[in-house]
Amino acid sequence: MKIKEILSGKTPSISFEIFPPNARMSLNQVMSAAAAMAVQKPDFMSVTYGAAGGTKANTVKIASGLQEFFGIPSIAHLTCVATDKEQVKAIAMEMKEAGIENVLALRGDVPEGMEYPSPDRYAHASELVAQIRSLGDFCIGGACYPEGHVEAVSRDEDIRYLKEKVDAGCDFLTTQMFFDNDLFRDYLYRLREKGILVPVLAGIMPVTNAAQLRRINSLSGAYLPKRFERLVDQFGDKPEAMMQAGIAYAVEQIIDLIASGVSGIHIYTMNKPEVAARIRDSLRDIL
Repeated sequence: MKIKEILSGKTPSISFEIFPPNARMSLNQVMSAAAAMAVQKPDFMSVTYGAAGGTKANTVKIASGLQEFFGIPSIAHLTCVATDKEQVKAIAMEMKEAGIENVLALRGDVPEGMEYPSPDRYAHASELVAQIRSLGDFCIGGACYPEGHVEAVSRDEDIRYLKEKVDAGCDFLTTQMFFDNDLFRDYLYRLREKGILVPVLAGIMPVTNAAQLRRINSLSGAYLPKRFERLVDQFGDKPEAMMQAGIAYAVEQIIDLIASGVSGIHIYTMNKPEVAARIRDSLRDIL
């Protein structure tokens, strides 16, 4: 099922994101985590592509498995900066043959030492979106950044590029994680003002340990409200307390966003089924 159809029929949607195997987690462990999350009946699940495309071999396998074995619509990530144009086409066709109807089109991080831009690779997500759109009847998602992309000169420039991506064929957008809902509401207003009218899903990251927060800061530089910083200062060295507090903060964010009429909530689960379950249980009557 296409995600644009899910979004047209249900507001708000709730979705989970998982990542493929890495040095800390085998394919069997990932699939077990996915099965446990599928029990929560999300509207769809998203499978990442890995840093610099490093785990792409399993992305299609996991995304198709979610649909075949668990009955959960899936969206597979596809990045382009570390993959040449012919490989991009081949992967998109592999997704199509596997019954994957939804693709999240991303530029991806530029690998250290790689020539960028490169003539044999797409330099921007908008180019990737246009290519995927030409290959078949995919539903295409894109990423957006309430606080601006880290490489953008300004937030206005970032929105201009986002408009190009949507005009190229994006059906919906999912935000990077944020911890201040007012930033999201202001961003959504600015998108609508610029004519970006597709559904925008709010990306929520439940922070369950202090190390996770340090990684978030290094990658995204997301603004942390004072009350969130106090929470981490108080509970960061107490694992169980930090998990409870981090989930509570995420749930509070989600409830406020739902009350504001958000199109959907996308939860960055970090492959932790217990986090997905506790959030879902907290929202059961609301959703």
